[in-house]
Amino acid sequence: MPITIAKPENIDALVQLVNSAYRGESSTKGWTTEAHLLKGSLRTDRSDIEDIFADSQSIILEFNNNDNELVGCVHLQIQDTKLYLGMLSVSPLQQAKGIGKQLLQAAEAYAKEKLLSAIFMTVIDLRTELIDWYKRNGYLPTGETKPFDIDELFGIPVEPLHFIVLEKKITLS
Repeated sequence: MPITIAKPENIDALVQLVNSAYRGESSTKGWTTEAHLLKGSLRTDRSDIEDIFADSQSIILEFNNNDNELVGCVHLQIQDTKLYLGMLSVSPLQQAKGIGKQLLQAAEAYAKEKLLSAIFMTVIDLRTELIDWYKRNGYLPTGETKPFDIDELFGIPVEPLHFIVLEKKITLS
């Protein structure tokens, strides 16, 4: 099942996938849900994804199953000498099958191809199970934190939240 670069005609499917993985009732069928932390059903919208496609430093990788259904994606953005990784999403019914790990590996290959020194991401501090998964895949806390900006369109926190920054150094050999 190849991982490919997403195309703008897939925006609606990408929006649906990301929202299903993070928010709302459907997300509770998987382990990556944020529904218990944020009230609301949106993690992203069409405008957000259009902005990613318009950014020359960004791509979205997508993972399609054997039936050519979109079941995973990740946003990658070159920032100076590092690669930002965000919105890693796997359909709740397809989680724990290695799709997320394959998307991480594809991101690392992309970082190497672009000769970047590291991949970094932000993760909500209370997502300990997700942070632990990233640690098992070589991403370590940098000690840096970032505020969680509240946008009512994309959910209202049920308790105070902030992001921690995780990073994995890339070996260019």
